[in-house]
Amino acid sequence: MAEKPEHENEDKEVRPLDEGDIALLKTYGLGPYAASVRKLEDEIKAQATKVDELSGIKESDTGMAPPAQWDLVQDKQVMQEEQPLQVARCTKIIDANTDDAKYMINVKQIAKYVVGLGERVAPTDIEEGMRVGVERNKYLIQIPLPPKIDASVTMMTVEEKPDITYADVGGAKDSIEKIREVVELPLLSPEKFVALGIDPPKGVLLYGPPGTGKTLLARAVANRTDACFIRVIGSELVQKYTGEGARMVRELFQLARSKRACIVFFDEIDAIGGARFDDGAGGDNEVQRTMLEIVNQLDGFDARGNIKVVMATNRPDTLDPALLRPGRLDRKIEVGLPDLEGRTQILKIHARSMNCERDVRFELLARLCPNTTGADLRSVCTEAGMYAIRARRKTATEKDFLESINKVIKGYQKFSSTGLYMNYN
Repeated sequence: MAEKPEHENEDKEVRPLDEGDIALLKTYGLGPYAASVRKLEDEIKAQATKVDELSGIKESDTGMAPPAQWDLVQDKQVMQEEQPLQVARCTKIIDANTDDAKYMINVKQIAKYVVGLGERVAPTDIEEGMRVGVERNKYLIQIPLPPKIDASVTMMTVEEKPDITYADVGGAKDSIEKIREVVELPLLSPEKFVALGIDPPKGVLLYGPPGTGKTLLARAVANRTDACFIRVIGSELVQKYTGEGARMVRELFQLARSKRACIVFFDEIDAIGGARFDDGAGGDNEVQRTMLEIVNQLDGFDARGNIKVVMATNRPDTLDPALLRPGRLDRKIEVGLPDLEGRTQILKIHARSMNCERDVRFELLARLCPNTTGADLRSVCTEAGMYAIRARRKTATEKDFLESINKVIKGYQKFSSTGLYMNYN
């Protein structure tokens, strides 16, 4: 019997049909065949997706295997074989430049030991003052640990960039230019300050009436730069127990120093940055300790590195003079009431997402709103939309805006806080 040629026994590589193959099949009258193949491929994909859903497999970034391949018994056995580590602190390195270096560790509430390194740790990984994981028997250092930072401080970090840009901040053109010089320019072009031989400004204070866009401006800065952004509300640092607020401030700046570049934004700083006084009962001493720790971190012995501090308040007259001096807050930027051009721009920004008529005269509306803030103008646009909804219309007209101005600007005048701000300052 004749043997088959060798090339017939080899596995042929099967590749999917491309457009040329389909066109060739159609040429020979095999179009329905190509269509049935594609239909069969789609059915196979649909069935595979259905099997994944029934077995509980979801597309994720965790890289976990399907639940059918899990071996929980083996995993538990491996975990039981590995001994848990104790947390200690490396207080001193003895003979650091030699191969026979020793490390003095302090295990909390137990004792101090002089130990060596484990097999999986290099001498360059361990520094003085670092938290480490040690064995329970010989106390050999097995792993370096990250610094201990309170979870409430870590949660202050803004992970996602805010969607606010400088184009969304109306009526504050001068303030935007000033804050970009202080915060953005040193982070993006540090060589300009090196060439001149000066240190860039360390901190900036934003002050002005409520509703003028101070927090909005800080969010626009966070969107513009790639630096880590940490937002702190002043009242979050007011704690019940003595020393807790100061500890949170220290851990906050410790977290900021661990980043390549960082912007720390203190909103409503007057909650803890008020001028020091003695009330005779010692009731406000803890708040003053927290403020003094902020003062120390702003201009203490430790270098701040690439950290920019932005503070915002609507009561600058109550702040402590030690907090406001140059070297801590080098620049004070007033975010004041917008002028006519600024009010027109703010109305257009808020009406940009609204369904309005084309012939709305925003400059005329801005003239009818003297001495108003951006928050007031946003309320005007919202109330205009409410009037349109009440009339069962899908478009806001200029008449709706006029009625909204009469209600918000003139009717709510007694609730405005702008006059109080002017009296304070």
